[in-house]
Amino acid sequence: MTAQKGRDFLLKIGDGGGPETFTTIGGFRNNKFTINNQVVDITSKDSAGKRELLAGAGLQIMSASGSGVFVDDAAFGTAHSAALNATIDNWEIIVPGHGTYMGPFQVSNLEFDGEYKGEQLYSISLESAGAITFTTA
Repeated sequence: MTAQKGRDFLLKIGDGGGPETFTTIGGFRNNKFTINNQVVDITSKDSAGKRELLAGAGLQIMSASGSGVFVDDAAFGTAHSAALNATIDNWEIIVPGHGTYMGPFQVSNLEFDGEYKGEQLYSISLESAGAITFTTA
């Protein structure tokens, strides 16, 4: 895979419509996407001193986050409302050169930050709340 532009890494929130329309959250400077697979250890005395895991048995948790300059756009308003109300909404996470993850996420953290001599910043974190689909780029 060739190098990719970080600015093409996007978090988009759905509007709940049918068909659903996704809008990019603005102002990001940094984004991150993580897939965590919880392992189930099945090591026993018969394992000859080697750890054994049960394939496909644990929880899979996907998370996304981003931080940047606060931009008061409609998509951010929807994300802010989701954080205040602890709702689960459909999100798209676009990882350039790799593909798109889409499905239900809950805003787990929304933070604002601002210094008197600088811009207002924000950060947001999402946690998966169900089955997430993946479409290759």
